[in-house]
Amino acid sequence: MESMAGSSRVAAGPSAPEAPAPDLDATPDGFVVEIAPGERIHFLDWGGPAEDAGGERQPTGPQVGDRRVSVLLIHGLGGTAWAWTAVARRLRRGIRTVAMDLRGHGLSDAPTDSYTPDALAGDVLAVAEGAGLVSLPAVVGEPDETARVVLVGHGYGAMVAAWTAASNVAQCAGLVLVDGGWQDVAAETGLTPTEWLRDLAEPPEVLRSMAAYLADRRDWDPSSWNADEEYAARVAVVEVPAGKVVSAVRPHALERSVEALFAYVPEAVLVALDVPIVAVVAADDDNRKVAALASVQAARQAAGRPPIELVRCLDAGHSLPRYRPATLAGAILRLVAAASTAADPGRPA
Repeated sequence: MESMAGSSRVAAGPSAPEAPAPDLDATPDGFVVEIAPGERIHFLDWGGPAEDAGGERQPTGPQVGDRRVSVLLIHGLGGTAWAWTAVARRLRRGIRTVAMDLRGHGLSDAPTDSYTPDALAGDVLAVAEGAGLVSLPAVVGEPDETARVVLVGHGYGAMVAAWTAASNVAQCAGLVLVDGGWQDVAAETGLTPTEWLRDLAEPPEVLRSMAAYLADRRDWDPSSWNADEEYAARVAVVEVPAGKVVSAVRPHALERSVEALFAYVPEAVLVALDVPIVAVVAADDDNRKVAALASVQAARQAAGRPPIELVRCLDAGHSLPRYRPATLAGAILRLVAAASTAADPGRPA
């Protein structure tokens, strides 16, 4: 488990056990759920602590009130479900854990359109239902009153998680925003989606070969580089016959995803959510991230919503699922503990 030095927590919730050590022997099962013809969403099911003797995945784990709770992990822009491996290896010891590939990413299909908040939230809900984490009204006629899910998103995935929670709060036990999901990127940058995407382009020397690309990723933080991280890096790109590598995300899917990212207005989404929320912030030298979160906090307070718990990782970059997996797993487990003592937001008062 990595050092917690440089990480601090503000407005902490109820205490909970430290994040478990990673289960290094765990191997996830891969599945797809069909949204529409030609639109299949892939997910990794890491299982949990209470599988039956036959190995079948069961939605068992900690309780929020009288409901079972599971975790659904949503990666960031350009990533895949494998980016969560270090976190999932810890969580699965105590809670059923699933990680998904967003549309256009990983092994999910890349339709030419439908990268809207509603479509993206629909994908998440379909994975939650397909994995047996929840039962949706469209499937059984009414929400499942026995199971709920904690949604965890990184960067762009945090926005998708928030849209999903807003669209189906009765199924959501809580929300963890990992270095994203509370900032208005369009307002902060003043850029267009095309300009912002251009700034994200990798230098040609990084993409000249798989070896150069992997070396670049390793050098981000050699102490956290291992076989799992190398695999996650490899599946995010494609090696072409000439030996160069390109992003595995199709250009049109990346463009549509960035357009969705620029359409996200955090206060419009987060202020309405009456569920426990944790925001995990990576290094923030100019304090813009914390300032943006404070603005959302003020709006939530004015609306009578509970405060967002803040977890700061002062010495780590944006890729927190790699750099601080134990911190993230601990934050998720604390949210589950906090939710178990709160009123059930999915039921009438």
